[in-house]
Amino acid sequence: MLSQLRSRLAPRRVVHAHCDIPCGIYDPHEAQLAAQTVETMVTKLLALANDNSGATHNSFVRMVEVKEAHAERVKREVLIIWGDYMKPEHLAQAPTLHDMVWKTVKLASACKQSIDAAKAAELRRAVDEFAEVFRATKK
Repeated sequence: MLSQLRSRLAPRRVVHAHCDIPCGIYDPHEAQLAAQTVETMVTKLLALANDNSGATHNSFVRMVEVKEAHAERVKREVLIIWGDYMKPEHLAQAPTLHDMVWKTVKLASACKQSIDAAKAAELRRAVDEFAEVFRATKK
């Protein structure tokens, strides 16, 4: 009976946080590096567009995988800072913060869905802008 109760009360999914302590260590550098990687992979992918060799196909697949993983990392890192670090006083400093985060996460998703140099560059700029807002809160 007790085991049935435990199984019903047990969490249905495992969630992972940046830090369970909380550590208080936040930095948008990883998001910036990930956005830069997305942009670099898109540039490299576009350069491979006209080569259909097996080796190129292998490189293409690997670059897409890296692009996707780093776009997801952008989303994760930005959302961690936004959700765990940012407070109402930061929103007062940067009233467009919520919209900025929403647009950045949407851009990262768009970069996962396509090979678009303009979107990748826009993502890098959005993450850099987010990093500027973050750093302004540290002053």
